[in-house]
Amino acid sequence: MSQGQTSDVREDGVIESVSGPVVTADLDARMNDVVYVGSEGLMGEVIEIEGDVTTIQVYEETSGVSSGEPVETTGQPLTVDLGPGMLDSIYDGVQRPLQVLEEKMNSAFLDRGVDAPGIDLDELWEFTPEVAEGDTVEPGDIVGTVPETRTIDHKVMVPPDYEGGEVVEAESGNFTVDETVVELDNGEEITMHQEWPVRQQRPASEKQTPTEPLVSGQRILDGLFPIAKGGTAAIPGPFGSGKTVTQHQLAKWADADIVVYVGCGERGNEMTEVIEDFPDLEDPTTGNPLMDRTTLIANTSNMPVAARESSVYTGITIAEYFRDMGYNVALMADSTSRWAEAMREISSRLEEMPGEEGYPAYLAARLAEFYERAGYFENVNGTEGSVSVIGAVSPPGGDFSEPVTQNTLRIVKTFWALDADLAERRHFPAINWTESYSLYRDQLDPWFEENVESDWSEQRQWAIDTLDEEAELQEIVQLVGKDALPEDQQLTLEVARYLREAWLQQNAFHDVDTYCSPEKTYRILGAIKTFNDEAFDALDAGVPVEEITDIESLPRLNRIGVQEDYNEFVDELEEDIASELREMY
Repeated sequence: MSQGQTSDVREDGVIESVSGPVVTADLDARMNDVVYVGSEGLMGEVIEIEGDVTTIQVYEETSGVSSGEPVETTGQPLTVDLGPGMLDSIYDGVQRPLQVLEEKMNSAFLDRGVDAPGIDLDELWEFTPEVAEGDTVEPGDIVGTVPETRTIDHKVMVPPDYEGGEVVEAESGNFTVDETVVELDNGEEITMHQEWPVRQQRPASEKQTPTEPLVSGQRILDGLFPIAKGGTAAIPGPFGSGKTVTQHQLAKWADADIVVYVGCGERGNEMTEVIEDFPDLEDPTTGNPLMDRTTLIANTSNMPVAARESSVYTGITIAEYFRDMGYNVALMADSTSRWAEAMREISSRLEEMPGEEGYPAYLAARLAEFYERAGYFENVNGTEGSVSVIGAVSPPGGDFSEPVTQNTLRIVKTFWALDADLAERRHFPAINWTESYSLYRDQLDPWFEENVESDWSEQRQWAIDTLDEEAELQEIVQLVGKDALPEDQQLTLEVARYLREAWLQQNAFHDVDTYCSPEKTYRILGAIKTFNDEAFDALDAGVPVEEITDIESLPRLNRIGVQEDYNEFVDELEEDIASELREMY
């Protein structure tokens, strides 16, 4: 049932008991039906049926609701409204538009039971048909376009549950989302408004192997641990290690066509920052506001816990809808741990048998269900689109062995492990390069080699080997000190330091360094590799390591990231490093 539409609601039962967001009722309903509970009509969903007792999770605070109050059922599952108007919108977990509700209530504090459709049913949109009378269309086919924002054209499609047929009428003009824009010979009328159950995956022709990276503009991600368009990634980390900032950076800079950001149970002040910042951010590719291609779903930690569980499904359904139009969509879920905690709370109130650490036994299945909806797809209308899912995980105390992190790692193919020690040392992004991994590297290397440089994978492997060697040497240094190492190993430590400080470290708050193209990522690494090669040549020629690491041009390696015209800067720097070192022997 779509929010804001209660036309088929019928009083069908009464409340028997209330336990937090879980209500039991004597009600004739089906699993996952949307119901309205109590005299205030609080929205809820059927989650268990046992004999004559129906259990409902309510998406709002239930204080004051008592037994004997009426329950009304819609006979339909929880669905979202799909159509023009979703971009540049901020929703709660069940797709109620918060900006609209604020105007309706004339307050930022909303009363219980207040409701509104997910998209404006009265706004006029300029529809341009892409089919003509006599054309045959099938489910999923694009029949026209609407300029939804300055950045994105909304493509109006035949709903997947229609039969399709021959077009008998298709007119251009200004229409509301519920007015017919295309009529078929079998009597089916196509509007710009669709509804879709949030727990059901939208159909696609074929799921393909992704071969193109989702370029993030973050050196450690693009350079060492890339994610594919249509890929899945997890960002686990303890409190304060930078999960949310990393996701904000991805939302701002990743080269996706559409961004869906789900704030699932995170702190209200963090979500407030997103809501305030995003409208002012400029899209680097178009110069228009970033919100022109963004949908925000805000279900903060102080909001009702039950709606948190549905927020990720709302987000992924909206993402799939834009994928069907042929767009590449990036979905950020911050964080799936809070979603799992909502499942745990509901499960305990249902008195289900608990699994590890009290989480329900079906935790792994629910996580897999969610992440499996990501992918690079050939759509039923012949277009290609992708949904990339990046989920933050908040393990208590930074313990990666807890159930949510472990079950997530079994599913996703990219793992960006945040490290509290790095964060304390002010190394950001605080992604631990020894614990993180990407299983997409091999299938993405051809793209980087074709679009950036042919020796991309060799350069990256050199960096990985150097950083691995540094990790081993650091253990020895802890015991005997750096001066006890042979000179070649001391030089390796110095090269690794520049890899960490000049390449892996990145300033999200610097106007230039906040985004680094793959080309610039390659050039910075190439400059460090030039120093490495020239330095070892000098060492072999008998130059002491102290003199090698004391050359005048070397500190400029740390300044490449903040250079707008980096190519000229790097060319000059590489020449200076080579000439200074060669003069020594």
